Amino acid sequence: MRRINWKDMFTKQVLMATYDIIAVNLAYVIAQLSIHAVYEEASIETWLTIFGERFLPVTIVFFMLLNAFRVYSSMWEYAGIRELSNIVAAVFIGGLSSVAIDISMARFGFAMAVIDRGCLSAYVYVLGTVLAMAFVGGMRLAYRLLRRYLWSRQLQKQSKIDRVMIVGAGDMGMIIISELGAGNYKRGKPVVAVDDNPAKIGKRLRGVPVRGNCSEIPELAKRYKIDTIIMCLPSAGTERQTEIMRLAVETGCKLKTSPSILEMSEGVEVNRIRDVNISDLLARPEVKLDPKVCNYITGQTVLVTGGGGSIGSELCRQISKYDPERIVVFDIYENNAYMLKYQLDSYNKGKPEMHIRIGSIRDENRLREVFEEFKPTVVFHAAAHKHVPLMEDSPKEAVKNNIFGTYNVAKTAIDFGVKRFVSISTDKAVNPANVMGATKRVTEMVVQYFQRKCGGSTMFAAVRFGNVLGSNGSVIPIFTEQIKEGGPVTVTHPDITRYFMTIPEASQLVAQAGGLANGGEVFVLDMGEPVKILSLAENLIRLSGYKPYSEIDIKFSGLRPGEKLYEELVLEEESNERRMTANNKIFVTKPLQMDDGLFEKKLEELKTAEEGDIRRILKEIVPNYVEQQSHGIVH
Repeated sequence: MRRINWKDMFTKQVLMATYDIIAVNLAYVIAQLSIHAVYEEASIETWLTIFGERFLPVTIVFFMLLNAFRVYSSMWEYAGIRELSNIVAAVFIGGLSSVAIDISMARFGFAMAVIDRGCLSAYVYVLGTVLAMAFVGGMRLAYRLLRRYLWSRQLQKQSKIDRVMIVGAGDMGMIIISELGAGNYKRGKPVVAVDDNPAKIGKRLRGVPVRGNCSEIPELAKRYKIDTIIMCLPSAGTERQTEIMRLAVETGCKLKTSPSILEMSEGVEVNRIRDVNISDLLARPEVKLDPKVCNYITGQTVLVTGGGGSIGSELCRQISKYDPERIVVFDIYENNAYMLKYQLDSYNKGKPEMHIRIGSIRDENRLREVFEEFKPTVVFHAAAHKHVPLMEDSPKEAVKNNIFGTYNVAKTAIDFGVKRFVSISTDKAVNPANVMGATKRVTEMVVQYFQRKCGGSTMFAAVRFGNVLGSNGSVIPIFTEQIKEGGPVTVTHPDITRYFMTIPEASQLVAQAGGLANGGEVFVLDMGEPVKILSLAENLIRLSGYKPYSEIDIKFSGLRPGEKLYEELVLEEESNERRMTANNKIFVTKPLQMDDGLFEKKLEELKTAEEGDIRRILKEIVPNYVEQQSHGIVH
């Protein structure tokens, strides 16, 4: 901890006060001397006598005012408009006070009696006050500018300062420019700005020239030798922001962004600059869901299986916003669950209550113990094996965990009177090409099976969505790790595409589905256009500050067993029955007709099947399951 040097601080304040005393009195002397030739009846010696007699009272008044307005307690190396306005106010009041002082002294017969002859005119008071403001404020402004200049010269000697382009010459652009300046340009110096408003082009924003519109970003970045581009477009539409970001990514500059309006509404500081991440480059606006639909969570006990995982943990964070009485996390992996409880307890101050119970969804007895202990009324089922290549090698484990784990949780939920049950599925369940996708399709069928069996006592639903950006084991963390290691980044196929959404978006959809469900539906999010994984890899390399193919190479490894070139969101037989919900970004499919007796029989057969029979039985339950073989890529 740095020790405060009170002696230096006192010396500094004494020096500043001494300067102010001299500056204020000298200002009025200079004002009088500027019109001395007009008044020949009084000599310069007389005026010096007059100002000598008023020196003490004027000095005391001005010193008290400057101190009252905290001029001596301000940190002038960081001073701004507020500090200068305090000086103006103090000196203005001091100027008015000096008139009263002079009149009082004249009445008591001091040399100031010459005021009766009009020797001190209004001109002297006005000009003297203005000069005093300039002397007192100007010295401090000059000190700040000199200090910043010396600091920037020191930084230039130590390291190169990034040259910054500001995208958006509006209020946010002004805030960011000011923030960079207040930090002595350690995070970069703005040298040019762009804006789509033609009226702003050719103008200056806090001294930074606005030289073109957003479409000229690549050209201007090259001309001005830009190192960093900062997006300052909080009110621009998401599609337009994405379009501009993609243009900026092509420059190879470091890309940062100011907070969006949504982030500011959630408490993010206005001047907080962050790196642009890959989710900012999604091809569609992030879907925001109606929070009123989630009121069914309020006051309830909510159980989340797999609550320590990337989706489950974010789901706990989302549902905690709707004031449940308690959240119970059921997970087989204790470390993530423990950290989640710590984070939510710290953030929510113990409301709602957070409880962690360790166990496997394969163990029905353990499930019944937890349900007996907490009596949950809402269940979110997120526990599952999800990695396609691993499940291709261990199909029996996929069946045990995904199908019969879901069966156990759903059956227990009915037995304990759970009101709502929401299971998380995947787009890989549609026309599955792998064991994982086939087992998830069966879990959807399990959910619909129990909806019919329970007679409406529990409201069941499943939620189907695509890949989740940043989830454990997803492509983004893998690419990021490969980039850190210097490459190459491996993409299975140049034409492979996937649907993407963010973790908060996926969790909101799951929470929303519980409120929209009428029983047995599969909810699907309108995820816009699929994203090419190759483009994703190229953009991630650029966002990491490298050039794809030259600095970080990209190699194609071929489709893995069970991997498709593209995914689908609905089955062919569901497409005709798909309808839009109250939220125009969420679709719902009606439950398909099933022979429950045959389904039960196949599940029993699957439960006792040997590893070699798993795929055959899955194909009998899910007729559109077609195994996909790997394909090599010729370079």
